[in-house]
Amino acid sequence: MSKKAAVSHIQRKLIPSYIFLTIMSLISVFPLYWMFTAATNTSLEVAQGKIWFGNYLAENYKNLIAQQDVWRAMGNSFFYAAMQTVASLLICSLAGYGFELYHDKGKDRLFAILLLAMMVPQVATLIPLFTMISRMKLLNTVWAFIIPALSTPFLIMMFRQNSRNFPIDTMEAARIDGLSEIGIFFRMYFPMMKSTYAAAAVITFMNAWNSYMWPRTVLKGNDVITMPMVIANMSNGYAVDYGMLMLGVLFCSLPTIIVFFVLQKQFAEGITGSVK
Repeated sequence: MSKKAAVSHIQRKLIPSYIFLTIMSLISVFPLYWMFTAATNTSLEVAQGKIWFGNYLAENYKNLIAQQDVWRAMGNSFFYAAMQTVASLLICSLAGYGFELYHDKGKDRLFAILLLAMMVPQVATLIPLFTMISRMKLLNTVWAFIIPALSTPFLIMMFRQNSRNFPIDTMEAARIDGLSEIGIFFRMYFPMMKSTYAAAAVITFMNAWNSYMWPRTVLKGNDVITMPMVIANMSNGYAVDYGMLMLGVLFCSLPTIIVFFVLQKQFAEGITGSVK
């Protein structure tokens, strides 16, 4: 069999796989497509299952702006998510860096205990966290939103695992040259772990942006409302305007979609633990 014939035979064998992957891709993308089309249709058309674009987008937008303070909620969500992302990356990367590059038995035991915290559901910690935030008089503030997520076991574990690829010889050479430990972290570790930071940023930002239960507990009033809370308000009641609701969902989804597509390459590299 010639080389060209062999390649053709392999391609024919892969056709079922391509067909299967194409079908799965279309199924995965359809909810996103339906969200876009539903935002342009009336509530009745959405309820009837119309999947084509309509001419009701401007009316849905007017109704949404009139009934909900969307832009304030968008600004609040972005501010809270950005603050939580920056603070979490700094604290969790410092913790992961310390756990991996400054080994001793005590730190290993502490890390094992930390991993057990991943098994505790968020609902179980809701009341103690609320009590703590209330006693600190931080309700309805950005600190009430970000303090519980400043340090998460998953991010610490992620940074610790990826820190194993950080070259120890480089760190020792920097010490010989007189660079401080803080200097090593910010001037050497941080630039070499950009992919890990990007992956952690995507995960943290999405979790913060989509957070609902905790903000609903500690944030009260329209001046501190977030987008998931707006969507929940729109879905309550006896008569739900599905067109307006899907436009609100579209507004809520766009920032996370943009963040992921901008950082998708670095996200993939960070998840696999690459170091540059």
